[in-house]
Parts: sequence; structure tokens; C-alpha cells
Amino acid sequence: MTPGDKKLGSGDKKTSSLLPSINNEAPAVAQWIDSVYEFTHLDSFGLKKDVFFFACKGYQYLLSQNKLQKKGILTICDYSQSSSSKRLYVIDVDAGKLLFNTYVSHGKKSGTEYATSFSNRTESHKSSLGFMVTGETYYGGKGYSMHLDGMERGINDKVRARSIVMHGSYYVNGERADEGTMMGRSFGCPAVSYDEHRQIIDAIKDGSCFFIYSDNKLYTTTSKILNARFEWKLSMPVASASIAENSLASEN
Repeated sequence: MTPGDKKLGSGDKKTSSLLPSINNEAPAVAQWIDSVYEFTHLDSFGLKKDVFFFACKGYQYLLSQNKLQKKGILTICDYSQSSSSKRLYVIDVDAGKLLFNTYVSHGKKSGTEYATSFSNRTESHKSSLGFMVTGETYYGGKGYSMHLDGMERGINDKVRARSIVMHGSYYVNGERADEGTMMGRSFGCPAVSYDEHRQIIDAIKDGSCFFIYSDNKLYTTTSKILNARFEWKLSMPVASASIAENSLASEN
């Protein structure tokens, strides 16, 4: 599904941070996050604002560290949702557009319907949480696939060595969800349907932000990215500035 085709209503710096006090410390950032979230109607697609909030913090952090070669694209894999939900979101945050919203697998040893256990260990067959950067594409046993590079030491920095990649899958599709059947599970890879894997991979490959989230206390309390303090040098693109202006105008 490409909802964008529809009309959609450690190197820490001692400066301001994106925490619950964001509205007081960085109102422009808070306005930007709220505007993109509301403009793309992410709530109606099942993505909670706090998950988007975390994703935006990591996205801006990676930008501040010059880790992203492809700016403006944010992918969120929300493992707090059921595998039968469309829990993968690809968002053009510059244009305020939801490009893809679809099903995605989790590791076979991470859980059944819900992913509840995560690992950074080789051969664990579990998913890894946290912020990653999309890598290059290649053709492998699953066809057209894309590498991922973990940005969080001890949490996901072994995903490339573990061959955790995005690839197509026959066991991830809408028919299984319609039948009430749990999605098939991978060895830890965020696999998507073969019907749209190439389009998704081509949209996010080569250096964009990829965030895998779960309501996991160990992750949220130990992630250096989520708990970082760094300077918010937010320079909203024209499109995002227009989103914010339109949002404010609609409220007045």
C-alpha cells in the first residue's frame, strides 16, 4: 500500500534535548514533529505519537552526527504492534507524506504474534531494536535485498555481521492478515511482501534512517541516542515549513 497516493489529512553535546520538556526547550522542534504527525494522519494508520517522537529524535541525532546520506526519509518498524498490523512506515518528513504503510516480519525467536524478545547476538534468530542506517542493495537467496548498519553499540551494531537485511517474503502479506493468520517470521530480518519490497527498498536504500521500536524498558533506558543531549539545529525545509503554517492556519 502506498498511502502517499491518497490525500493524507556518545558524541552527545551539552545543549537542549528532545525530552518530555521539549515544548519548553525547543518549541520549533515540537511544532515540526506535531505538524508532520498530524499532516500525515499517522494516528489513523496506527502509529502512536510517542513512537514518532522517539523516531524523530533519533533521525535528528543521526543528522547531527552526519550519519545520513539520504536525508528526509524516515522508516519506522513498530514492533509494539501485532504482526497482523501494518506496522512498517516509510515517511518523507520533508514533504509530510506517508510513502508506505505495510506488514513486516520479526525474528522467529523474538515472539509469535508480538515481538517481545530482542538480541544483538549472531544465530539468535531474534530481531534487534534501535536506530540503523540503510545500506547498499544486493541480490541474494531472497532476491533483491538491502543491508542495514546498526548505529547503537551493544544493541544493534552486529546486524550487518548477522546478515540482518530487508528482503522480500512470501510469508508476509495482506492475505494472512485478512485470514487472521500470524505473519511468518524470519531469522531476525524485517522482511516485507514481494509485492512491494523492491519499491520500498529503492525508496529507503543508501543512507536513510531506519528505526525499529518496541515498548522495551531496557532499550529505552540504555539507548544513548534516545537519552542523548545534543543541539537541535533544525532547519525545516520549505515543504515542512509549509506543513507547519498550514497546520496553524487550520487551527485559527
